[in-house]
Amino acid sequence: MAVQAYKAVYTGGTDEVTEKKSRFIAHIQPVASEEEASIFINAQKKKYWDASHNCSAFTIGRNHELTRCSDDGEPSGTAGRPMLEILLREDIHNAVAVVTRYFGGTLLGTGGLVRAYQKSVQAGLAACVVIEKQAGCLLDIQTDYNGLGKIQYLLAQRKIPVQDTEYTQNVLIHAAVPLDEKGSLEKAAAESTGGAALLTWGDEVEFAYISGQLKVF
Repeated sequence: MAVQAYKAVYTGGTDEVTEKKSRFIAHIQPVASEEEASIFINAQKKKYWDASHNCSAFTIGRNHELTRCSDDGEPSGTAGRPMLEILLREDIHNAVAVVTRYFGGTLLGTGGLVRAYQKSVQAGLAACVVIEKQAGCLLDIQTDYNGLGKIQYLLAQRKIPVQDTEYTQNVLIHAAVPLDEKGSLEKAAAESTGGAALLTWGDEVEFAYISGQLKVF
């Protein structure tokens, strides 16, 4: 079974929308646990202590194993759950969203509240850096210069990201390989270089491209 990539917030963001003079300020942050999410939520409540509401939602885990949401005094089902639905709909993992509302004097109704909180989370996400994380394994490939082009072609063909390349008497390529590519890559490298390339596997990691650069977690 292929190991699926998943979307996660790399750097958090904030944005604000206004609906009928009510201000909705969205803050989104990456988190790895319920404890981290709670700390962030409480920090926003403390920062915006004078707000009408500080509604929240978060999702933790590669399969959204843990989700929580809070309306924080808004009518039931009009804030926290709609916020969480945006995170799940966008398939964002390991993130918390807090939307702070300053009441503007005009009631929005249940439908208006749902739309406002969802719009706020969407705006907050747009201000974040969202990345796609992939489960993989670090790999060092040692080859002579005769085999370099074959290895480079093989990696490019499979869209396997190269972290670094060292050029000395031989060439040492540092790469991150998706877990489901591991076995087939070994076979293909042996066939393309006649067994001359030496593959050394390292730790299992997660990796992603950020602004065109490989980032290993």
